[in-house]
Amino acid sequence: MSFFIPLLSAIFQAGSLTLDKIILSFRRMGWREYVGVSFPLSFLVVFALFLIVRPPLTLALFSGGLVWLLVASILLAAGSNLFFYYALDRDRLAELGIAGLLNRIPIILFSSIFFADERRFGILIPALIASTAIIWSHWERHHLKMARGTIIFILWSFLAGPLLAMTSKSILIVMHPISYDLIRTGTLAVIFGLAFFRHARSIPRAAVPLLLATNTLTSLSNILFFFSYQLSGIVYTSLLFSFEPLLVHFSAVFFLKERLHWKKSIAFAVVLLSILAAQFYGAR
Repeated sequence: MSFFIPLLSAIFQAGSLTLDKIILSFRRMGWREYVGVSFPLSFLVVFALFLIVRPPLTLALFSGGLVWLLVASILLAAGSNLFFYYALDRDRLAELGIAGLLNRIPIILFSSIFFADERRFGILIPALIASTAIIWSHWERHHLKMARGTIIFILWSFLAGPLLAMTSKSILIVMHPISYDLIRTGTLAVIFGLAFFRHARSIPRAAVPLLLATNTLTSLSNILFFFSYQLSGIVYTSLLFSFEPLLVHFSAVFFLKERLHWKKSIAFAVVLLSILAAQFYGAR
């Protein structure tokens, strides 16, 4: 079961990102408009799941340092989403999907350093190999060839990614994934709604059903991702979630007609082999 949870999360997220890029191609639909309406919709989806599942959520959970961990995780997630959708609005979907893998390296390394239960070399080594293959696929003429917005997102991810992963893991020790995502998404909905909802008033009607679909997929993906953090840890989840850029890349090629690059195809093969190796040698 631990194998299928992050993979299912990756499938949902890949579908969501494909829809996101389609939505951002609409006239009068930029990253501000998207963020202003998307997070309130995500909150409604998570709230509906919360009412169905009824996970524990009491004031006792907010004792000690948990509040500060929640604040830190929300602020880090806010920055990550802003930089990501700014880049997605300006770069190709395939590039953003692959770039998202690069932050796996510091996440994997820092998690292995700070959490004793994450030091499993049967998973750690394949995870690092997979991430290194992604860097190689973007290395041209002695530098990484990416759009400016994508580079900014990667730099932010290298700094914030490990902190976000570690705060989330710490929170999920005592909090149910749906409860955590409800608080996180609800707060982000308020922040982004207040900041950008005025831009969302002009969104085209044709984008509304796609917005409902993509935010449903994103919410399900996030919750499954957090469940995987609880069950299997950061390193294993990060490696299995590496399957998501593979799906995003080929979705961009087949549905959005973006160009297929031979180096990236080889990198994806390495990622897939790394996942299989980790599942065989390092799974619990």
